[in-house]
Amino acid sequence: MKKITVIYWSGTGNTKQMAEAIAAGAALEGISVNLLSVDKASKADVLTSDAVALGCSAMGNEVLEEMEMEPFIQDLEGENLSSIPLVLFGSYDWGDGQWLKDWAERMEEQGAKLVAEGLMIHNTPDESGLDLCRNLGAKLAAAII
Repeated sequence: MKKITVIYWSGTGNTKQMAEAIAAGAALEGISVNLLSVDKASKADVLTSDAVALGCSAMGNEVLEEMEMEPFIQDLEGENLSSIPLVLFGSYDWGDGQWLKDWAERMEEQGAKLVAEGLMIHNTPDESGLDLCRNLGAKLAAAII
C-alpha cells in the first residue's frame, strides 16, 4: 500500500484544519495517510513515505515556526528528496505569502519534487478553502498512483 504523510505545525489550529482536509483528500483507495504534528514526526516519516505534505503557518516576519518546524526542515537538508512528491501549505494573517515562496524555493534547492504550487489560506479556512486543501491532497495522491 502506498503511504502519504502529512506533517504540520499549527499555533492556532488553522493549519491543522488544512492538514486534516489535505489528509482526507489524499485518502484514496490503496493509499494509507499518516497525519502528524511536527513534534510527533521524524525524518524517517518523510523518507519512508511515497509522498509528503508539509504545513506551517507564517510566523513573525514571514518565516517558518522556529522551535519545531524550522529544525525539522533543517534536519531534512542533505537528504535525497527527489523521489518523494511533495506539497507545501499553511495559513497566514498578514503579508503576501513570502514565507511559502521561500520555503518552496528552499525545498526545490534540496531536490524536492513539488507537485503543486504551495497552498496558503488567510486565517481560518472556510469551506472553499477546505475544498482547496482536499483537492491538494487528491493531487498529491495522484502523483503516486
